[in-house]
Amino acid sequence: MNPTRREVLKDMAVTVGAVALAASGVEASAPGKKRKWGMAIDLDRCTACQACVVACRVENNVPVAGPSEIPADRGIFWMDMLAIQEGEHPEVRTQYIPTPCNHCDNAPCVKVCPVGATFQNEEGIVAQIWGRCIGCRYCTTACPYSRRYFNWTTPTFAESMKAQLNPDVATRPRGVVEKCTLCHQRIRGVKDKARNEGREIEDADVVHLTACSQACPAEAITFGDMADNDSTVSELARSPRAFRLLEELGTHPKVVYLREAKWKE
Repeated sequence: MNPTRREVLKDMAVTVGAVALAASGVEASAPGKKRKWGMAIDLDRCTACQACVVACRVENNVPVAGPSEIPADRGIFWMDMLAIQEGEHPEVRTQYIPTPCNHCDNAPCVKVCPVGATFQNEEGIVAQIWGRCIGCRYCTTACPYSRRYFNWTTPTFAESMKAQLNPDVATRPRGVVEKCTLCHQRIRGVKDKARNEGREIEDADVVHLTACSQACPAEAITFGDMADNDSTVSELARSPRAFRLLEELGTHPKVVYLREAKWKE
């Protein structure tokens, strides 16, 4: 059969793209090869300083709920610090667990969204189209990790804070759900930088790419490509200390935790 005009143009585009990549010194990716962004959090390193919580809020223009909304449990935290108490008085200790969105491979929130505002992109990030969200909050109910937040009021920022708003991240309107995006704006930035330099993204480019990872003084948070077996985050995910929250639910989170070592005197 003779090829159609569309097929000829498609073949031409593939050929031109391959030639351009070869000229730049960058090898074309194998068909079907995709990145899978994920995160590893070492609880043995975490000091619960909450620098990750603050950095996430500043980087992503997360609004402050204020004293009127906090009592109604309407605070918004893309990155939060979960406190779990262990033992009984007087032998009581508290385990702190940083909790971003888990960006599940089998995400319940994606399945229940009636308008496709929540979806999983080709690199595994569970993304949110704020302009499409109708505020039904099905995703909030479906998420077993409670990592989604609804804007009950129009987000406002004090005049002294407006100058520090990140121009790379849109502020969200009243009536939509928002959550952690794994700092997709930073991922886009490192992609552009690598492309302009005619090379592939390297592990060193992304290992502390997200705001939470960059701000962590103990380097407890590691980011990277879980589809790359040689990446730092993949190596940590294979650790005997590695576990995922509520993994028995079959959500397949891409945020991996490393257990605290239980030392004995």
